Amino acid sequence: MSKWANFIRPLMPILSAIYGLVLIYVAAMPMADGSGTIGAEAATWMLTLAAIVLTYFLVKRVEPRVFPEANRFSLKFPALAVAAGLLLMAPLWMVVEGGTVYGLTSLMQDIQLEPITYSTDELREDLLSGIHAVLLAPVLEELCYRQLAISPFRRRSSQVIVCVVMALLFGMLHVRNFPGAFLSAMVYGLVFIWSRNVWYAILLHAGHNLMATLLAVYCASGLGELQMSKTPVIILPDTKVLIACALTTLIGLSLILNHKALNKSK
Repeated sequence: MSKWANFIRPLMPILSAIYGLVLIYVAAMPMADGSGTIGAEAATWMLTLAAIVLTYFLVKRVEPRVFPEANRFSLKFPALAVAAGLLLMAPLWMVVEGGTVYGLTSLMQDIQLEPITYSTDELREDLLSGIHAVLLAPVLEELCYRQLAISPFRRRSSQVIVCVVMALLFGMLHVRNFPGAFLSAMVYGLVFIWSRNVWYAILLHAGHNLMATLLAVYCASGLGELQMSKTPVIILPDTKVLIACALTTLIGLSLILNHKALNKSK
């Protein structure tokens, strides 16, 4: 088994990426016609949920038997205070990501920004897809592109190298949003390596996607104005959103720090 593990370990990033791509493609098939109906969304949700169950079985039962090193990474859901803190901190990361991509890209090309507008139908479709993007997609993607790919490696340096490789592959999966997806995947991967718990990455990912969904409602409701670039995909919020993100981050950070302080005092 050890010889087999040593042979397959270097291939795990590519195998995990292919495996994840196949599952994501299969789950998205009901939406291929672009109809965006509730039935098509429901089928995508069910297929994604099945993919999550299969992948969870692989990372829980199969992978640790082949790679004992994977046991050092936990699948246990964190304390509620930590989970809430991560979700509250995620919106600021979305803002930082957008600003970083905008700044770097503008050095190489002119970026065309335009106000985001939503029709009723567009908002409904975004909200439907937002359910999948918040509750299901982050779980599947982090299990495939972080847990499966990184946990077989023992050394921290190797884990970071795999993190970069998976971020590149993850960015390629998102095509027009390559810069933002790459940066996010790097953050999720490093958080996973640091915490040794895939749920930390999942919660940050879910919080990022939740923020994008809430911004759609914010914009469609006329509460503020957002600027967007389509290539690459960049969303630049207004001052009110920036202030709200800073406040939620402070609240989230205080929840996590208070939880750690309580644990130390026990």
